[in-house]
Amino acid sequence: MIQTLFGSLNQPEEKKTSLFERMKQAVTRTRENLAERIEEVVSFNKEVDAGTLDDLEAILISADLGSTTTNEVLAAMREKVNRKLIGDTSELKRVLKEELLAILNRAAESKPKVVADPPEVILVVGVNGVGKTTTIGKLAHVLRAQGKTVLMAAADTFRAAAIEQLEIWGERTGTEVIKTKPGGDPSAVLFDALQAAKARKIDYVIVDTAGRLHNKQNLMAELEKMYRTAQRVIPGAPHETLLVMDATTGQNGLQQAKVFTEAAGVTGIVLTKLDGTAKGGVVVAISREMNLPVRYVGVGEKQADLIPFNAVDFVDSLFS
Repeated sequence: MIQTLFGSLNQPEEKKTSLFERMKQAVTRTRENLAERIEEVVSFNKEVDAGTLDDLEAILISADLGSTTTNEVLAAMREKVNRKLIGDTSELKRVLKEELLAILNRAAESKPKVVADPPEVILVVGVNGVGKTTTIGKLAHVLRAQGKTVLMAAADTFRAAAIEQLEIWGERTGTEVIKTKPGGDPSAVLFDALQAAKARKIDYVIVDTAGRLHNKQNLMAELEKMYRTAQRVIPGAPHETLLVMDATTGQNGLQQAKVFTEAAGVTGIVLTKLDGTAKGGVVVAISREMNLPVRYVGVGEKQADLIPFNAVDFVDSLFS
């Protein structure tokens, strides 16, 4: 079941520590933008007061939490300051961590479907340029490293070189790619991939999709057709629909993400290029404003640079 990939409770301590260190490294720029600026603000004040929280508001906005999420966090913190429950820097950080973690945990309550019989079907959506096809290749690597069998379906038949790009990742990861000619019917590719997976008892099918946003109606119609095709071959499929977002676009990517969420029934987020931004607070904004869990984060260009998202590790990484 794919849900076993997202948690860390059953991971060996050595592996868990390794994932934490990788997360910590990935959010280095965000940590410098957030925790170090908080230190600077509090160092000028002997106690945490309303002025401190006003300064904190600007810091959270700069880390790309967005106004909605920042206002929610500060409302809770102001209530605690008024009750004299926050007195110094360490308490300020502790309460801020608690508030951020609460938002992430609420979104994480949405769990992937439990799949009794394989194949498990993962539909991957997102606008062109966010790293969608690369993410599919990395996800195939993650699954194959766990001993799972995987097929990739090249159902983005409209973007130039999308099929070839997925084939390159197939070669890198030792994963077969089911494809058709450019401009072919995406649902036909999906149908062939699911039939092959059923016949061969494959564990996972990962499906690439078109990233066009110029016509929402066409996008929705295409995705709806793919959903009908998947459910006809495998009842309950797709079991997970992952939206790939680019962390470096921050708040600007949220509106596009909302379009795909409406069209595709998104169940989780993969956030790429987290290591390339000082605005990693967008992780919290996405969870709050879209009420969707972040499943994975991309932390580099290599095959293994896609790691399961762990809310506790992420929040701890921002302040340690």
